[in-house]
Amino acid sequence: MTMKSVQTGAVGAIDVVDLERPAPGPNDVLLRVRACGICGTDATFLHMGGGPFGPGGQMTAVPLGHEAAGEIVDVGADVTGLKAGDHVVVNPQAAPSGIIGCGGALGGMREYLLIENAVVGESLALIPDSVPFEVAALNEPMAVALHSVNRSEARPTDKVVVFGAGPIGLGAAIWLKLRGVQHVVVADVIASRLETALAVGADAVIDSSHEDITARLTELHGQGANALGQPRPGTDIYIDAAGAPAVFNTTLASAKWHAKLVMVAVQKKSETDLAAMLRSELTLIASMGYPTEIFEVTPQLAEHSERFARLISHRVPFSNVADAYDLATTPGAAEKVIVTFDDDI
Repeated sequence: MTMKSVQTGAVGAIDVVDLERPAPGPNDVLLRVRACGICGTDATFLHMGGGPFGPGGQMTAVPLGHEAAGEIVDVGADVTGLKAGDHVVVNPQAAPSGIIGCGGALGGMREYLLIENAVVGESLALIPDSVPFEVAALNEPMAVALHSVNRSEARPTDKVVVFGAGPIGLGAAIWLKLRGVQHVVVADVIASRLETALAVGADAVIDSSHEDITARLTELHGQGANALGQPRPGTDIYIDAAGAPAVFNTTLASAKWHAKLVMVAVQKKSETDLAAMLRSELTLIASMGYPTEIFEVTPQLAEHSERFARLISHRVPFSNVADAYDLATTPGAAEKVIVTFDDDI
């Protein structure tokens, strides 16, 4: 029996191919994928036309998708704690054959996904049946967002600004408010994204396409100063979920003494004013992936599923998966695109 799977094709395009439906070994389960998100990593592989994983670094097709959620349909004889019909979310970094959807042998944007060495709490986690599959598919990116907030060590009394109202930035805003942080501002250049930021709990927003960020932060967070006593906004933590050089420049120009900058977005090349960092004794914190957070998020994702659902701008059926990738890779066209799989698969 065959199934359909999505992989990179020509530069900027996907291919939908037919593969044999896998059968689980004694330690595996077979997941019927019911929803899978599209990530910026997918777009990177699309723009490259694959990945340099062949012999001698030659470009090869890459199976796409690492934000999968679904229903177990077959369970290996030695697997415990799981049964057919269970709803689960996936840890794409736990696959023995390589990370799912980012250059490994398997991708999550397919009708059926083999979960190798299936262990609850390691390779997958149960999620209540009441949670829509498209919301469950947010588990992995929300783990990335939570790790950035954990790295910030934000306290309830802190005043925070998040740059970038994409899924990671909005997820960070949600986690900050669930953590009890006093005041969270979200900055972006797209008005509809700022509306979503307010809807998910941000205390204020800044449209950085025309507003003076430093002046607005001072208005919202009060007056602070850098190590030289120069006036600066009272913002304690800056989270960069945008990856634009302007974010670094704005932070360096605005940071008060002992402020923090958490870098979670993939950075573009830029020059950093190290003298400005010195004047504020700014702490730069890098945030990569989710060392422990992949399933820490799952209970709260379930508890606050309606809030997280607001991050999804487009739900596209798998029959139109090429349109979904076009949406996700067109700047400003979508916030979060989730591909859903029909009940009659």
